[in-house]
Parts: sequence; C-alpha cells; structure tokens
Amino acid sequence: MGNPLRGEVVRLYKNLLFLGREYPKGTVYFRERLKAAFMKNKDETDPEKIKKLVAKGDFVIKELEALYFLRKYRTLKKRYYEPEE
Repeated sequence: MGNPLRGEVVRLYKNLLFLGREYPKGTVYFRERLKAAFMKNKDETDPEKIKKLVAKGDFVIKELEALYFLRKYRTLKKRYYEPEE
C-alpha cells in the first residue's frame, strides 16, 4: 500500500520543476539541486515530517514566484521609466 502523501510530494516536485525553467542560474542547476533535495529525504516515512517538508516546499514555491515577479517588475520599470538621477 502506497503512502497517501505521495501525491502531494509528486505535485510539489512537478510544480517546482515547472518553476525552475526560469531560474536565474539556469534550468540544469535548478533541476540538479531540486533532485538532490528530494533524494536526501526519500527515505522519510513519518507523515508529520513529510507534511512539514511539503509545507517548506510550498514556501519555496511562493519565494520563487516572488523572485520572478520582482524580476519582471524591474525589467518593466527599466524599460518604461527614465532613470532617476
């Protein structure tokens, strides 16, 4: 019988892979770090610990989204506003 949290972990991994496509240091760098992080915790069986790790992953997703929005905002600001002196 499989772990009921497996779906959550797979969802988290897929979402992070999708977000990693735009990572500033490159997709390959992000994918390697992501895989290492998930492999480090692959033998975890305690449901409470897994829930905490998934919550931490959700936090990382929010941080990545904020990073991307900030980058887009800065690009638009440079493009449409004159530099302040």
